[in-house]
Amino acid sequence: MWYQNDVSKCLGTKYPIIQAGMAGGVTTPRLVSSVSNSGGLGTLGAGYMPVADLKEALKQVKKQTDLPFGVNLFIPEKPECREEQVNSMQKLLDPFKKEMNLLIDSQFTINQADFEKQIESIINERVPVCSFTFGIPSKEIVKELKKEGIKVIGTATSVKEAFINQECGVDMIVAQGSEAGGHRGTFLGAYEESMIGTFSLIPQVVDAVKLPVIAAGGVMDGRGMIAALALGAKGVQMGTAFLTMKESGANAIHKRAILEAEETSTTVTSAFSGKPARGLSNTFTRTMKEYESQFLPYPIQNELTKEIRKEAGNLHNKELMSLWSGQSPRLSKDVYVHELIDSMVKEVEEGLHKLHR
Repeated sequence: MWYQNDVSKCLGTKYPIIQAGMAGGVTTPRLVSSVSNSGGLGTLGAGYMPVADLKEALKQVKKQTDLPFGVNLFIPEKPECREEQVNSMQKLLDPFKKEMNLLIDSQFTINQADFEKQIESIINERVPVCSFTFGIPSKEIVKELKKEGIKVIGTATSVKEAFINQECGVDMIVAQGSEAGGHRGTFLGAYEESMIGTFSLIPQVVDAVKLPVIAAGGVMDGRGMIAALALGAKGVQMGTAFLTMKESGANAIHKRAILEAEETSTTVTSAFSGKPARGLSNTFTRTMKEYESQFLPYPIQNELTKEIRKEAGNLHNKELMSLWSGQSPRLSKDVYVHELIDSMVKEVEEGLHKLHR
């Protein structure tokens, strides 16, 4: 069968379908467990999670599935910027705060998740799969995870990044095409140099490395899976497709915006977090575009806009929210996870049958 391959066998899943680890509350334990129970690999997006929250989420996932699932972590960064740069950005953001009657507060602290403690929790809780974004972990961390039987997945947006992941010792590589929603996984050079489309990126990475490659970016249904397999990938990772599922923790306004969006609706912006990410264009992204040169690096910019994004969600104000989405919103569905995966599998089998005629 088409779905019995290196990825599904390594992960212990029925299908080589991975739900992307979308951080920020989208990947609820219910969504993660539903994907795993439907034959894919559910992934908890733990990039921003304090250790206590991570442990509680893992407990909830395990209550709802006894099948393999994963956790996605962000490689930590320690950027520097001057106080006057922070003050300048705060002034640019003040009008958005005033619009929502938020207090104008000059106090600023960065609260990053404790990466080492996150790794420790994943090992202690015997999480089956751990994936990484925004870079690669040390070889020591990879060895420690693999020693405990944990499968490790890296992210690459170019062949060079794929090589580095392979040298690091990961088990498989997600090759993220430019169509993907949310943050770019680029960690080498300027992100513009790695805005390579999925159709171009996948076969080049497949030819360059000896590890199983997972296609990400624009895959929403069975047709995307067939294309990925034809390009040499052994599986797919899907974010936007799962974001609109009924089990997703995404804000209802976010889901509706994607379901009503068009293929021309997205933009790549660093305005929200300091890292380039693809999402639906809105008042915030358009207004901030002229100040791109003043955006602060992640996670500083992310911390400065956090209150705005949170309150915009509370007020159902989609014009000031970070509405992450890939380039195929017209293919999004408002269904349950099992319905999406069942329809994907059916489409793949019907599509392969037609091709074999």
